[in-house]
This record gives sequence, C-alpha cells and structure tokens, in this order.
Amino acid sequence: MTESSPLERAARLERGLVEHGSVRATEIDAAIARAEDPGGDQPSTALGARVVARAWADPDYRARLLADPVGTLGELVAQPVPIAVLADTPSVHHVIVCTLCSCYPTALLGNPPAWYKSFEYRSRVVREPRAVLAEFGTVVDPGVEIRVHDSTAEQRYLVLPQRPAGTDGWTEDQLATLVTRDAMIGTRYPRAGE
Repeated sequence: MTESSPLERAARLERGLVEHGSVRATEIDAAIARAEDPGGDQPSTALGARVVARAWADPDYRARLLADPVGTLGELVAQPVPIAVLADTPSVHHVIVCTLCSCYPTALLGNPPAWYKSFEYRSRVVREPRAVLAEFGTVVDPGVEIRVHDSTAEQRYLVLPQRPAGTDGWTEDQLATLVTRDAMIGTRYPRAGE
C-alpha cells in the first residue's frame, strides 16, 4: 500500500466530515479564506506579517512591541502564552526552536510548519545553527552572532527581522508582502525590497 500525501489525507478527512454532516464544504473554504486573508485578524502568517510591517513602518509601535509584546500583540489577538519579540540587528540574528516538541506562537502565526516539529530541526539548530540556516538558503555573515531561543509551553518567541533595504516610502501593506513565516522564525530573511 502506498502512503498518501498530507494533501490527500486532508482531502479524505474533509470529504468524510462533509459526508457525515459535521461540517459543510463552504464552511471549510470560508475558514481557510479567513486565515489566509492578508487584512484579516485570524492567526496566520498574514497576521504576523502585518505586525512586522507595522513595526518596520511605525517607530512608536516598534518600541511598544519590544517593550510590551503581550499587551501590544493582544490588541490584535489574545496571547494565551507569554511571547517575546526579538529584534534582529546588523550584529545579531535570532532563530527559534522548540527542542522538546513544537511550542510555537500559534495565536499569532497559525500552525507551525512540519519541519519545525521535526526531530532533525529541533536537535540540529541548537548545535549547528549556521549549517541549518544555510540549508534553508540563509547564509549569515560570520561576523553576525546567531542566538537560538528555545520556545516552551511558558514562553513563545517572534523574530522581528531587519527591514529590507530599498523599502523607504513603502506602505505597511507593501511591507507585509516581504514578511514570511520563516522570517518570523528566523530561518530565512524577509523577501528583498525592490
């Protein structure tokens, strides 16, 4: 028997739930659309990207976000677990891992990626962060310190990456298009501005 892909298993589960009458297909589609809406307020990468873009564009918001992340993020979505925001600088790059399982800021970013939960990532990034980041295509200059932060059930983290060059005058909506989930974990840089 051939093992099915995650997409095939999800489709089979959705079909079963719809056939059983537990949910309507339109409800599933609407929930996905809400989660992926860049202007929405549901936990998703888009919501996290809005936070980062606003911090890049608004120095007062950035200061509040760094000083009181739980309160500031709570204005958008309640943070059930304390969260710290770690700002990358020209001399320090942050990366997040949960070495025990998959603790992740789901209230802000939605579900974690599969690789984040993998044993290989969880065990290797603490020992050889430069090598792991390079496998993601992220080459960190040797003069830049990499700080690995272990997310737990009592403490979550969000990386505030550096704003890409060439984005002066961009709107928050434009800036948000440069922010990826992986940039908010620290395994990649934001997309480049043009």
